[in-house]
Amino acid sequence: MVKTIGNPMTWGADAVSAAGSAMAEATARMGGRDQAAPEVRTITTSDLVESLRLGLADFTEMRTDAIFIVIFYPIIGAVLAWFATNGNLAHYLFPMASGFALLGPVAATGLYEMSRRREAGQEVHWTDAFAPLRTPSFGPILVLGFYLLGIFLMWMVTAGILFRITMGSEVPPSAMFFFHEVFTTAAGWALIVLGIGIGACFAGLVLAISVVSFPLLVDRNIGLPRAVVTSLEVTRKNPQTVAIWGLIVAVLMALGSIPVFLGLIVVMPVLGHASWHLYRRAVAQKPR
Repeated sequence: MVKTIGNPMTWGADAVSAAGSAMAEATARMGGRDQAAPEVRTITTSDLVESLRLGLADFTEMRTDAIFIVIFYPIIGAVLAWFATNGNLAHYLFPMASGFALLGPVAATGLYEMSRRREAGQEVHWTDAFAPLRTPSFGPILVLGFYLLGIFLMWMVTAGILFRITMGSEVPPSAMFFFHEVFTTAAGWALIVLGIGIGACFAGLVLAISVVSFPLLVDRNIGLPRAVVTSLEVTRKNPQTVAIWGLIVAVLMALGSIPVFLGLIVVMPVLGHASWHLYRRAVAQKPR
């Protein structure tokens, strides 16, 4: 049979059809095939330390591939910082920088897959980070990612409201003026206290629903509702340990943001790999 080369319209139609079929299948499997409730374990600070150690080991073993995956993170951060400090939007700089942590679990999805493969003794390449996009869990991962994006946008709106309540409606003329007002006035300190307090509430919400949900979706075809419920159960069973983990993540992310987010090139992969190993300790493996 003679093979012919299709025209661009044909390629486009085939691509759209394939994408539509994939999304339809992903949506249909939003509940997942594995309906068994995962066993949630008790974890301690020693598990956090060991997870960080293993995460660092994964990064050391796969640092070139891991850095390639997350290089866009500091670039986007630097662009946003430039935009804020040069567009009379300096009052959004801290919310944007801190809000990055809310989207971290989404950005680390590929790192979970790389750690999973290395744990299984498989050869790992940076392209393996995109393997979850070709699995039935892609739909739930995508939807959960949009939920986190929605929380991030809600945080940005809240930050704008806090600025108007404490500092007034006038946009600061420059970043230097804004920073001076924040650290030398009572209104500025009120903004700092309220911003940190309310921001911690947003961060706590994201931590509770994502501490194990993303790696669980990468590991099993369990569905979005079960993954989120399991993450909430891990948080309920280990509130102090999960809170300490959230504090560790926040501190490392803050340190990685200095200067101009470049430190995230290392911090993000280490935390991503460590999150996978924390998931392994918090949730028992599926019986074979």
